Amino acid sequence: MSWNIWGHTLAETEDWIVRNGFPRFRAKQIQDYLYHRYVYDFDEMKQLPGAMREWLKENTVISKPQIINQLQSDDKNTTKLLLKLSDGSLVETVCMHHDYGNSICASTQVGCAMGCVFCASTFDGMKRNLDASEILAQVFAFKQHFDIPVHSIVLMGAGEPLTNYENVLRFIRLCNDPDILNISLRNITLSTCGIVPQIYRLAEEGLPITLAISLHAPNDMIRNQIMPISNSYKIEDVINAARYFYNKTGRRVTFEYILIKDVNASADNANELCRLIGNLNCHINLIPVNGTEHIQLYPPEADEVKKFQMILEKHGRTTTVRKQMGDKIQAACGQLKRRYLKN
Repeated sequence: MSWNIWGHTLAETEDWIVRNGFPRFRAKQIQDYLYHRYVYDFDEMKQLPGAMREWLKENTVISKPQIINQLQSDDKNTTKLLLKLSDGSLVETVCMHHDYGNSICASTQVGCAMGCVFCASTFDGMKRNLDASEILAQVFAFKQHFDIPVHSIVLMGAGEPLTNYENVLRFIRLCNDPDILNISLRNITLSTCGIVPQIYRLAEEGLPITLAISLHAPNDMIRNQIMPISNSYKIEDVINAARYFYNKTGRRVTFEYILIKDVNASADNANELCRLIGNLNCHINLIPVNGTEHIQLYPPEADEVKKFQMILEKHGRTTTVRKQMGDKIQAACGQLKRRYLKN
């Protein structure tokens, strides 16, 4: 069976090259072609001897996804790709162009098992985990296709990263690898709906990444309505895990809070949220829900959003209201994939 040369560290590629009778330095050349020149045809790797190129073609594959759909917002600030993997699975990834650089939002699973009512990626359930090389390939789909630098990575696409723990941790380390992406760990954000045991486990890894927790409610009663995971992990347990992560890493936690009209966006909800969080050092990211034909939920009016934010800030909470960069191109998780399959 051919070895997939994509998604390996330099040490792993060196080991494989040497075990097959080639000089160690050839591995560095291959890594350079793959991750810095975006050359994925062995015939074009001209620095390698002809005999080695032929051997690579016979014994090696470069498993990269195919871009099958692309959407871009009118202001050019958000681009979404729908990718087909080697087994035919479809995954979405988004590039957001900010003043400080390009941020890639990657998926970690094909589909999602969490069942959050506001997310289109959960409708068909979770098909399988993505391995680290498949997550990495999403980033390089943008780097190759658009020839752009990548400033930061957010694991906020389809899937729950902490239920694909080993592959996600390997992906994070590949992103940080100077021979691959050389992205600072501080520029990587992992978003979870609150898998409490894995938050504690992540805290022990010693990685200075940003942890973003999808909270979306101030109490278990509301959270149970919109996030089935709340039946397994109570909201106070999630907050305690977040506090442990902060104490262990010194990294301020972000709480994601989707605002849904007549569900969780009242002034009382804002005050209750402040009491729940207590003195935990955190940032609260308010996100007016992205309703579609698939998700019959609606954002609060602008003045309601502002009032909610002002209450949090009055209690000393740092907050932002997320800029909606992709609603015009179905950039929320799972929307483009569902439209493609429907058509």
